Amino acid sequence: MRYSRLGNSGLKVSVVGLGSWLTYGNAVEEAHAKECVRAAVDAGINLFDTADVYAKGEAEACLGRLLAEHRRERLVVATKLFWPMSDDPNDAGLSRKHIMESCAASLRRLRTDYIDLYQCHRYDPETPVDEVVRAMDDLARQGKILYWGVSCWTAEQLEAAVESARRQNALPPISNQPPYNLLQREIEESVIPAGERLGVGQIVYSPLAQGLLTGKYRHGDLPAESRLANDRLNRWMKERMTPDNLARIDRLAKVAADAGVSLTRLALAWCQRQPGVCSTITGATRAEQVRQNASAADVELDEATRAAIEAALA
Repeated sequence: MRYSRLGNSGLKVSVVGLGSWLTYGNAVEEAHAKECVRAAVDAGINLFDTADVYAKGEAEACLGRLLAEHRRERLVVATKLFWPMSDDPNDAGLSRKHIMESCAASLRRLRTDYIDLYQCHRYDPETPVDEVVRAMDDLARQGKILYWGVSCWTAEQLEAAVESARRQNALPPISNQPPYNLLQREIEESVIPAGERLGVGQIVYSPLAQGLLTGKYRHGDLPAESRLANDRLNRWMKERMTPDNLARIDRLAKVAADAGVSLTRLALAWCQRQPGVCSTITGATRAEQVRQNASAADVELDEATRAAIEAALA
């Protein structure tokens, strides 16, 4: 496993992380989730990402039970808040009240005394950024969180948060968690350059485009137990199943074959070695998937292969 500094902080995270969206506490039996977490720890993965809203708290609770079996100081536990957890008007967003109360609830579910990385799941236009920054800084001073970050914030929003932290002499955000993969590269235009300038690292999710970049759907195949076959889980996948993207995936599969690696490992390795990217959040329902994803950390991409990837995407 390889590790990288997260933003301008001293925190080191594995370049492959394990996420729990749509899986643990939800579609994956806990016994299988336990095998996945064990495989991740054995492979050197230290970043475990979740959110309070995933399965309405069940993902955090499941992860809390599973991570309790491992040495806490070797783990980087990351969770998020923002989305409504009930119909209470204050049980959503990034107000100081919701941040403080959500952190307390996440700590209980995760069975831990502190959260390594506490993330704002989205930007809240109804809450002043100064209020968000001060609340996060107070949580850090209380020892309840060590670092904080955001998810899917624009370059301008990142700039505002970092500037607010400077004005308040408060802890700035060190990470952003956007979607990023070979088929979805919008953050390259402004978010990644802003992050590099501000000291905010990217922890990207969907590096395999929710499974499209594994190649298992290349020829219209629809495995019975796959995410694409599950209408409860495939909403974001279907919009990317276009003829153009399927043609790109076919060409990328040939590039991977020429490089002597699987398409999965090629796609992950490409993400991990992009400027500004500190880690890739991967999902897995089986331990073997975890091991395969972790092995991408060892893949080197030479200039010829990188050029072939760009040509395949054109």
